Amino acid sequence: MSDYLKALALTSAISLLAQPVQAAAQGAIELVDARQKAIALAGPARRIVSLQPSFTEAICALGGCDALVGVDRYSTWPQQAAAIPKVGSLRDPDIERIVALRPDVVLARPNHKVDERLESLGIPVLTLNAQTYDDMAQELETLAMLLGRPGRGTRLWQQTRDRLDALRRQVPRQWQGRKVYFELHSGMAAAGEASFIGQTLQGLGLVNIAGRDLPMYPRLSPEYVVRANPDVIITMADMPVPPPARQGWSLLPALKGNRYCRIPNADFEVMVRPGPRIDEAARQILLCLQQLPPPGTESSKR
Repeated sequence: MSDYLKALALTSAISLLAQPVQAAAQGAIELVDARQKAIALAGPARRIVSLQPSFTEAICALGGCDALVGVDRYSTWPQQAAAIPKVGSLRDPDIERIVALRPDVVLARPNHKVDERLESLGIPVLTLNAQTYDDMAQELETLAMLLGRPGRGTRLWQQTRDRLDALRRQVPRQWQGRKVYFELHSGMAAAGEASFIGQTLQGLGLVNIAGRDLPMYPRLSPEYVVRANPDVIITMADMPVPPPARQGWSLLPALKGNRYCRIPNADFEVMVRPGPRIDEAARQILLCLQQLPPPGTESSKR
């Protein structure tokens, strides 16, 4: 399993997210991050290095893109992020380059050791680990506080929820309450019900076959999926349908009835990032459902 998926699979709660604390006098900012460590800055961050695409997207969505002086190599949205100096990734950060950028703070996920390396050099690190909707709401407001724009994160999240509600109303009636299997990275993991992707599926009125009794990102056996008999299967575009060497899958009604979607890899990135574009992920799922024959109908192979 990739480092990214391992990070996603860590159990998190709102208490483990970075949270704003009452600011000190004269505009100083103090936050408590995912390690329960207090991060104090003399004022709003003006030079930020982001080591996660979702952090980059959130900072830009909050109007702080100009404060980013370095981002990880996977930060490609918005377009402005492409021109920002790249500093490796959480897995292989370019410590020397990060130090040379003189950041006020570096944004990272916990459990990657980059925080210890940078803090030993005197660079503050704020770790965040959003994995649910509540987490994302808190994370956006935390980043807004970091930028000296309190309240903007809360407003941005409310706008996102409003768009999600509007998308749910567009889901075809015949798909409401239907079962879905959402696969990540060619079967290495599925989006569990408790994950933020699972919450998006639930918000659209779908039932996730990876229920709440499973981890956030479980690896489901082919037999499990066959027994669950999903009405629709959503995967990345590079997975052949039906996939080879998956016993029983060729008989799944969803595949026999062409009720599957292969999301282009570029679009799939939106699906797995707990950032401000979660409504775009919901839109991709909606478009998938709108173009499929409803359950119980026959369709010729595409």
